[in-house]
Amino acid sequence: MNQPIASIRYPHETPPAEGEAISVAKGVLWMRLPLPMALDHVNIYALDDGDGWTIIDTGFDTRRSRAIWQKLLEGPLAGKPVTRVIVTHHHPDHVGLAGWFQVEHGAELWTTRTAWLFSRMLTLDVQDRPTPEMLAFWRSGGMDAAIYDKRANERPFNFADVVAPMPLGFKRIKQGDVIRIGGRDWDVHIGNGHAPEHATFWSRDDNLVLGGDQLLPSISPNIGVYATEPEADPVADWLESCERLMPMAREDQLVLGGHKLPFIGLPTRLRQLIENHHGCLKRLAEHLQTPRVASDCFVPLFKRKIGEDVYGLALVEAMAHLNHMLAIGQAQREMRKDGAWLWSLKG
Repeated sequence: MNQPIASIRYPHETPPAEGEAISVAKGVLWMRLPLPMALDHVNIYALDDGDGWTIIDTGFDTRRSRAIWQKLLEGPLAGKPVTRVIVTHHHPDHVGLAGWFQVEHGAELWTTRTAWLFSRMLTLDVQDRPTPEMLAFWRSGGMDAAIYDKRANERPFNFADVVAPMPLGFKRIKQGDVIRIGGRDWDVHIGNGHAPEHATFWSRDDNLVLGGDQLLPSISPNIGVYATEPEADPVADWLESCERLMPMAREDQLVLGGHKLPFIGLPTRLRQLIENHHGCLKRLAEHLQTPRVASDCFVPLFKRKIGEDVYGLALVEAMAHLNHMLAIGQAQREMRKDGAWLWSLKG
């Protein structure tokens, strides 16, 4: 007889209010910081090390975020120092205040080598206008002409806009490490796809998993190709990571992710995350029976209309799936005169 599929459950239906914390396990606090975008928050966690706190991820570097952190430090964290910051991956909502904690609070920064190198590099790369490489990258995806003209003539988002300067020095986290945090030993397993060398932490002593953006409920993390590596295949990296993490997943684990609510039901969620991209690739293959540029592929991938506010994220995700189809021999491409890749189903 077929076994019933386990559901995903949420032990906490309501997130912590601004400046407050929810205890999710002994010595583990869940907090949130706001983000000025459609995904309007990032989860952060504090783990009690006895003489100080280890925090997992930090939020953007903004005046509002610093004020909320001050409230958290004085309130739920009870004035005990933050001695260590662990950054799961290099995206600005996770690394934004790491340098501030290092400089202003004397905290150590622990992260993967790739996350630190990307963060440090991107904070130093400040542009007043998009670079020629970025413009060519947008054209290669067939970016909408009106959006292209607008973005080509305005200051782009710079990492340093929301990430504090990062001093030299960090402690590397790598696959296979065992790290003591909050009175527990945690196995480090590295994921890829959403961000290169994304760290996840699996407790040996209880049922906790610190998942960052690699393990999220209800939403699929953005899997994108960028001008830094336009030929990359992050979809392959994502699928490989999900398959590799599956044997460690248990039904009883409480997953503390970077967004949305902590959840139970990780084996089911990992299957969903894998199946989601296989479904996207199947719909995209049907769509490419007529040649398309990447910007023509939003509907089969996202099944909804894409507005200008998320257009950039949609474009890089479409390009990622097309790159994967090229890598596995399912699609082919040719460059149009306007610099856009025209994609079609191979054979």
